[in-house]
Amino acid sequence: MNLAPTLLSLGFVGAVVTATLATVRASDTSTVASVASPSSRSLPAGDRLPPLDGATDWLNVAAAPDLHGRVVLVNFWTYSCINSLRQIPHVRAWADKYRDQGLTVIGVHAPEFDFERDIGNVHHAAAQLGVDYPVAIDNRRRIWDALENQYWPALYFVDAAGRIRHVEVGEGDYAKAERIIQQLLREAGATGLDDALAPVHAAGAQAPADWADLRSPESYLGHARAERLISPGGIRRDREHAYAAPPRLGLNQWALAGTWKMGPQATVAYSPGAHIAYRFHARDLHLVMAPPPGHASVRFRVTLERRPPGDAHGVDVDADGYGVVTEARMYQLIRQPMPIVDRHFEIEFLDPGVQVFAITFG
Repeated sequence: MNLAPTLLSLGFVGAVVTATLATVRASDTSTVASVASPSSRSLPAGDRLPPLDGATDWLNVAAAPDLHGRVVLVNFWTYSCINSLRQIPHVRAWADKYRDQGLTVIGVHAPEFDFERDIGNVHHAAAQLGVDYPVAIDNRRRIWDALENQYWPALYFVDAAGRIRHVEVGEGDYAKAERIIQQLLREAGATGLDDALAPVHAAGAQAPADWADLRSPESYLGHARAERLISPGGIRRDREHAYAAPPRLGLNQWALAGTWKMGPQATVAYSPGAHIAYRFHARDLHLVMAPPPGHASVRFRVTLERRPPGDAHGVDVDADGYGVVTEARMYQLIRQPMPIVDRHFEIEFLDPGVQVFAITFG
């Protein structure tokens, strides 16, 4: 069983997948995935946390913290990944509640897209997300490889003796995760622990997904992983091309219109008025975007059923559908009220040069 593509295909419908450690480590190491569905395994004592000296830099601390005698939670994340973003409020709450009881949380930021290698971007994102615990910048994937990790997000639970005791891949099972933290702290001698779960505050794009209504998978817009593009003629790799959108789309099909250049990671708009159409079924729709290098911003407008989104607009869009790409990150464009049904979404870029990476849902 190759776990990475299985989780990627099943995760968007909230399927629960259980896997042994051997299965995770036997996966195709050339494939990594953002996953939603939790997969876990308690590990036998003896698997030790490797050194964290592979980090290229650290946020919130001057150097790798001393972990001797501490219970450690390692969280692999990347700042434009919706699955990582929805997990962070829980990790942040655990760091706050259990810091004085002997827990050290280490965020390991392992980039998916090239813009996530920029430490300035990561520093800004961490500040916006309220991530104040130590973050290892793993641009060379040294820590990722040492733990044979393949997923965003992933949690590694380490006891006070430095042994990895449990792994959780994907979102969810947060109550179980916190109980494991409490257990490891008690084993380490912590007393007076409050059995209540830490309060979690999650708003905007960090709010939990509406799993019951989620029928659309993450869609990459660069040619290396693009699927379901139905513009006539299909993908034109690494060159400018005038795309067209058909009048109707099936569920989870998408199209480009206008002049675009599709690279491996990102597709770049080369003409004002270039747009993307997508038919989806989900409460939330997000788009990972970046402005052109050296330019401050790109204006855009989104529509649902070719009309302004109104009260279905996301946090990065007004009710008329207007917004601005000012930095490289994930933008929440749609958050629908009930009922959730299939919707025709379009985004038109009023200025050229925007880079679009992936569409995600919640």
